[in-house]
Amino acid sequence: MIAKISSGKDTAGLIRYLFDTKKAKDHTDPHLVASWDGFAPDPGRTGDLDATKKLLVADLDLHVKQARRLGRAPEKHVWHCSIRAAETDRILSDEEWADIARRIVVATGIAPEGDPDGCRWVAVRHAPDHIHIAATKVRGDLRSARHWNDYLTADRELATIEKEYGLRQVVRGDRTAAKRPTRAEQEKARRAGHDRTARERLRATVRTAVAAATSTQEFIRLLTDTDGVLVDVKHFPSGDVRGYTVALEGDTNWAVEPIWYSGSELAPDLSFPKIRERLEATDSQPDDWPGQRRPSPWHQAIAAVERIPHHLDQTDDEAAQAHLAAFGEALDALPLLAPQALRTQLRKAATTFERATRSRIQAEHRHARALRGAVRAMLREPLPKDGTLLAMFLDSALLTVIAAARWHDVRRHEQQIIASRQTVINLQAAYEQAAAEPLAALAQRRPPQHKVDRHIRHIQQTVPEHAEQVLDDPAFDALAAALTDAETAGHNPQQLLQQAANQRTLDDARSLAKTLTWRINRLAQRPAPSARARAAQARSTARPLATQPRQPAAERPHPRSPEVSGRRR
Repeated sequence: MIAKISSGKDTAGLIRYLFDTKKAKDHTDPHLVASWDGFAPDPGRTGDLDATKKLLVADLDLHVKQARRLGRAPEKHVWHCSIRAAETDRILSDEEWADIARRIVVATGIAPEGDPDGCRWVAVRHAPDHIHIAATKVRGDLRSARHWNDYLTADRELATIEKEYGLRQVVRGDRTAAKRPTRAEQEKARRAGHDRTARERLRATVRTAVAAATSTQEFIRLLTDTDGVLVDVKHFPSGDVRGYTVALEGDTNWAVEPIWYSGSELAPDLSFPKIRERLEATDSQPDDWPGQRRPSPWHQAIAAVERIPHHLDQTDDEAAQAHLAAFGEALDALPLLAPQALRTQLRKAATTFERATRSRIQAEHRHARALRGAVRAMLREPLPKDGTLLAMFLDSALLTVIAAARWHDVRRHEQQIIASRQTVINLQAAYEQAAAEPLAALAQRRPPQHKVDRHIRHIQQTVPEHAEQVLDDPAFDALAAALTDAETAGHNPQQLLQQAANQRTLDDARSLAKTLTWRINRLAQRPAPSARARAAQARSTARPLATQPRQPAAERPHPRSPEVSGRRR
């Protein structure tokens, strides 16, 4: 069940609407199902509709008029709450709707239980699937009603009602979602030929600017330089920036003035103070690396994204929330880097995951400095033409989103779970398209059979529980080519396989061979160990550590025993 609550000034206008059957075609058989005392006049059950409506309005407004004579009546004295059942719910009886109405006015403070001075109210049913509660917000003692947080208290009561009545349990949020566009905004966008409202388009623009900026000054500059966007920066008397508002060119009100939105009106995390907090927690990437090769920001970002599931498995929720927020910024930036054919799908992924980046948990943004810095550096370099790095990033991103859904599920963040699952669908489509060409290019360089046989043995020894699935994967030829390339570059392919398997569980991967291919590819970008280092590594592997007690021969497993051959690590 969903409740909508509003306030107004005209009791008669609301009652006239609730009992209208001419203009509102979906209003059928309007009548009262409950009232403050059970004896309110019912215009729907009388022969003189207009006269009874006037009587009902007079009764509802009685205390309002008394308080007005004393100068104590609120300006908006009408309280209106509509409650709608889900389409899949059974049709409730009048008695059931009456019970629901009474529980809502009690829960919200309109008419507290056992309070003889509660506000006057009626519940009107004019359609099978919903009711309207109309109340006046002046109590019998002429004080104003205490109905603070009425939407939240009504929503909590409805959640209980859904369980008791066996109705569909609506997914409820935590008040961290961005404001939904109104019907008026949607209609305006449709008339203008846009698929998104002005608020939604501005939200995406601001999020992209945050993802690309390294400072608040650059954030303001990027917004100002965006075509079609108007920016008004607010300053303190000291000259420091206090906030900002944005508008779209051509999006005007009745007075032909731009319709401005503050950052917090676009989304809770887009207020200027919150943007400044995130930008201050960003590692800057030096332009030069004296005496060493400059690391690829793509590889740094991929490594940071691969570590996020590990952070989500820890007990520090504030750090986990920070990594999810930074990952959301990475998705916001990705359409700026991707080929044109992938941008629509990536924008959808960024838009859907935006809901999963916020919860009631306060993020400590310092924990995600590395990812933010790497993403900003990526934006300042051209994307390699072969698409391998983008495919590697998307592969890691997919597993991170799956881990995010699991993290939110444990904490019962219902809306964030749905957002994460939808993001997987969008990202998977983008990944399949991005990975097709580089995987095909790798598969065409399938190594000779004797090398393939050696790689098969390494896979069986390193990941025995996944070996059959990897070997049957259509992408196995690409994995074999990646292992051969790494070996040619001086790496030990079996050790790389072990490192790739140890990075994170493979259970979430849809294609184990593809995931291992990208991990091997990234690990192989590191400088290969020298001959002396490899010799030392081999000696250390062959010789047991002095600190470990030597196992008696009788207790040691036979070298060919299943315990050894089936051991993963």
